[in-house]
Amino acid sequence: MKLLSGAWTTKILWYLCDEPRRFGELRRDIGTITQKVLTSRLRVLEAQGIVLREVHSLSPPQVSYRLTPLGRELRPVLEAMTRVGEKLAGPLEKQEKT
Repeated sequence: MKLLSGAWTTKILWYLCDEPRRFGELRRDIGTITQKVLTSRLRVLEAQGIVLREVHSLSPPQVSYRLTPLGRELRPVLEAMTRVGEKLAGPLEKQEKT
């Protein structure tokens, strides 16, 4: 639970579920996250063995991030959280309208 409780962590993992992403792509996908926070979160996830940072020898060099096999094990957890969130959103939207 501590791993997933960090700010932005679940969104980062969600966007890495389907395919590797470059830093700029992740930042655009997430929207309001700062470069500093995204860098910090990716480093923590990499240190924990959840995310793999890959440097591609292109000119200029490109870096991409993807989930490790351990990180991919979190996908069912993220999907379950999404389903519950969608169920909870319905009653909240009704309360906001009244």
